[in-house]
Amino acid sequence: MKCKYDVVIIGAGVAGLHTALSLDDDTDVLVLAKDYAWECNTFYAQGGVAVAVDEEDIPYHIKDTLNAGAGLCDEGAVDILCHEGPVVIKEFIEHGFKFDKDRDGNLLYTKEAAHSRNRILHAGGDATGRHIHQFLMDKLKFPILYNTQVTDLLIENGVCYGVRVYHNNEIFNIYAKKVVIASGGVGSLYEYHTNARTISADMQGICLMRNIELRDMEMMQFHPTVFVQSSAVRKQLLSESLRGEGAKVIDEDGKRFLFDYDDRGELSPRNIVSQAIFDYQLKTNKKVFLDLSNFEEGFFMKRFPSIYFNMTNMGYNVPFDLVPISPAFHYAMGGIKSDFFGRVPSVSSLYTVGESANTRVHGANRLASNSLLEGLVFSKRVALDIKLTLKEKKKKVEFDEVEPSLINKIDKNLKNELRDLMWNCAGIKREEKKLKKALNRVEDMLKLSIGKLLRLRLLSSREIIKSALNRKESLGAHYIEKGEKI
Repeated sequence: MKCKYDVVIIGAGVAGLHTALSLDDDTDVLVLAKDYAWECNTFYAQGGVAVAVDEEDIPYHIKDTLNAGAGLCDEGAVDILCHEGPVVIKEFIEHGFKFDKDRDGNLLYTKEAAHSRNRILHAGGDATGRHIHQFLMDKLKFPILYNTQVTDLLIENGVCYGVRVYHNNEIFNIYAKKVVIASGGVGSLYEYHTNARTISADMQGICLMRNIELRDMEMMQFHPTVFVQSSAVRKQLLSESLRGEGAKVIDEDGKRFLFDYDDRGELSPRNIVSQAIFDYQLKTNKKVFLDLSNFEEGFFMKRFPSIYFNMTNMGYNVPFDLVPISPAFHYAMGGIKSDFFGRVPSVSSLYTVGESANTRVHGANRLASNSLLEGLVFSKRVALDIKLTLKEKKKKVEFDEVEPSLINKIDKNLKNELRDLMWNCAGIKREEKKLKKALNRVEDMLKLSIGKLLRLRLLSSREIIKSALNRKESLGAHYIEKGEKI
């Protein structure tokens, strides 16, 4: 196959595909997908896209984002997100995307936790991500190389020249003038998560091997309402829009205990709700449920068709049955450090965008439904910078095409142990003793004869644990039990 391109994009979610869509048609682009294109977090996104309803709402969207971010947001990044968001969404609609509307043709906005007003656009009820992904795939004018595992970045003297990949049982290099990392977060590091099976922190691990800075890796977001009682690796997310539209969190006695933790109850920021549920279960040993009884069945089927279908298939008569819930890993605020055009500071010709990136737009806790907007806004900026710099000349460099073993026999058991370790020791509640235990075990695993793909997971896990140890006080998603100091 051809192995030289203008741009290689790693990842086929909203950030990667919208980057491609924003490039000129005559650019030579290749998109790499680890699995099928739809096996990405975008495809499974339920809630919607948060965007200011009008110009007067922009300052309030900024304020809500900063408040949720708990003081760790970069105000410049937030300003870009909230000001450029309405422009990007307007263009998206003009390109033909259809958000849900009422009978009079007006856009429907819903509300989610920590938003001061209804500003969440959705499509197909709770299938916003799937609709956006299909729309971008239909618009894509460049090829996708499926079932392709990136195993390394080709970097020399601070310049990225391409990627090394494993495809069709072969290892080979793909050269490019520009490389964009849009590979998503770290979900598969945790025992309970809502992420696609492809999201396993490979690129974060590669960056660590190449001395590329990751930032805020202790900031891992746990979604509060997830049905985890299934054998599937990806657990069933129960959209925050459910609570935004009246669903209640109760214990087995019917008590709405969230108000004991925060006056906003079900509409508190995600980190507060997740931490409250975790703490309440630990203290009371009571089961926690999502009560959907405020919804009429017909409305529920239309507004939340994916949840209705999936929960019905698992034997629940929604919205009448109480659904048992637990927090689960959902989103990484921490990631590869980048500027506001997605540029990786230490390596030229290398970009990152979407959940893999860290511009500090989300700070210590992502505001609900800001992630799809981030992917759309910052991917457009990445594409703009690429278009302005694509003609810059680079010297020709050849790299070898050798990789150590990607998978070894012992990897599967160790991978499962790692998931359990990360969930119990570097999950919702962190304690110094448990974090140090996890760090020691990860260091021990790294000394074993393991495959490279597991090594990348371990490197990313180690970075999360170290970052958690380095932050001495609770902040946003980084939660230390009261009285427990690191």
